[in-house]
Amino acid sequence: MRRPLSIIYTTFNEVDIIEPSLLSVAGWTDDLHVVDSFSTDGTAGLLAARSDVRLSQRKYSGPSDQKNWAIEQARHEWILLLDADEIVPPTLRSEIALLLDTPKLLDAYWIGRDNFFMGRRIHHSGWGNDRVVRLFHRDRARYNRKQVHEEIETAGLQVGHLKGRLQHYTFKSVDHFLDKTRRYARWKAMDQAATTPRIGLFHLLIKPIFRFFRQYVVQGGFRDGREGLIICTVVAYGVFLRYVYLLAERRESGK
Repeated sequence: MRRPLSIIYTTFNEVDIIEPSLLSVAGWTDDLHVVDSFSTDGTAGLLAARSDVRLSQRKYSGPSDQKNWAIEQARHEWILLLDADEIVPPTLRSEIALLLDTPKLLDAYWIGRDNFFMGRRIHHSGWGNDRVVRLFHRDRARYNRKQVHEEIETAGLQVGHLKGRLQHYTFKSVDHFLDKTRRYARWKAMDQAATTPRIGLFHLLIKPIFRFFRQYVVQGGFRDGREGLIICTVVAYGVFLRYVYLLAERRESGK
């Protein structure tokens, strides 16, 4: 007998992108739960109007906290957790459905992601080998406490790999991409505050240059054309901005 599946989203202002993702999982589960952080763009209204969505609204204090709370609310033991900008292709959906029919499962599963930026799939630029743990047992997996690139803690878990891949449409607009870069820089500064010594040229110059070199040269960003150059440059700028935020916070607090 096939194990039932809960599908979880956490959202904030996703009205312009979430419908294709919801369409890709339509009719799959009787527990499609979306935890919204009081969106202001109509996302909550769109979700509330859907009979197949169980909508909760909860104050946002960080991605891991929001997702861990949502995991605890799942009605079924097995969970597929998605972002609003991700689509589950039919091949991946079929693979997960067949997996849930098998007698014995591991604790969690890695799923690869094909990332799309400005209308193009990005094969390199540090994004080519992207993978995330998104299918897991409710009672065995939780997210770590990182503000940026939070992940399921896999220590002590048996984790497998699926062949199918998510489609990740991470780009909405240039302004959205830059806003996201600034937001992640602020959050990353919080993550690294306790482990970062006095900030100097190494942090403000060498680390951003190294990040650009690693993603554009070593990881083949140049092979992604203009899009690769944009991604690698903005990511390097985000590293620079991370330490600017941290330096400013320390100056303001007198540290």
